[in-house]
Amino acid sequence: MSPKAPAVPRRLSLADRLIQEIDRGLRTVAAANVAGRPFPDEGVPEALADPAARRHAAALMRVNHAGEIAAQALYHGQALTARNPILREHMLAAAREETDHLAWCERRVRDLDSRTSMLAPLWYAGSFAIGALAGLSGDRTSLGFVDETEKQVCAHLEAHLDDLPAEDERSRRIVAQMKADEDRHASDARASGAAMLPRPVRELMRRTARIMTGTAYRI
Repeated sequence: MSPKAPAVPRRLSLADRLIQEIDRGLRTVAAANVAGRPFPDEGVPEALADPAARRHAAALMRVNHAGEIAAQALYHGQALTARNPILREHMLAAAREETDHLAWCERRVRDLDSRTSMLAPLWYAGSFAIGALAGLSGDRTSLGFVDETEKQVCAHLEAHLDDLPAEDERSRRIVAQMKADEDRHASDARASGAAMLPRPVRELMRRTARIMTGTAYRI
């Protein structure tokens, strides 16, 4: 008997891929995210006791969680419209790593007796649309969008390291690891040929991020 030929993966239609993306979105926003790596704050004792400091730290980690929701959506949107299959897999791999960040932030917010942003579906939908448009602009522009986004995220996380209560070592370890990961994503994008975005686009991204972070801090 002759050996069977290897199965050829079924090519997904646009409708299939859209359904797949809806499923990814629902899992990101509504399901409990599971980290693939250890929690950076594992084994660190809780030292944050002051109620006001706990509320502030929880709000900052809620902002970070909302930012990771947006990052997932951006990568998923860019993967959907990427022209290069290798770039598509790169985007999906980065999104999987961002899932760790989601799980880390979500648990930390809960540990501080708070909740994640109630506007998570809005953050996801808006960011997914932006990511899809970036992907349609071409692979180098899409990579440029990743580079600029991650650079702005790194600056935002650096500010949070300054703003978190000094005794909140658990949150600090999470934020520091997230910053290292985001910096690597930006470096990978530049190494892959990212194009620099026009200054007005970069400024619009900053303004949009300020609106999101200011809102997520409270809601």
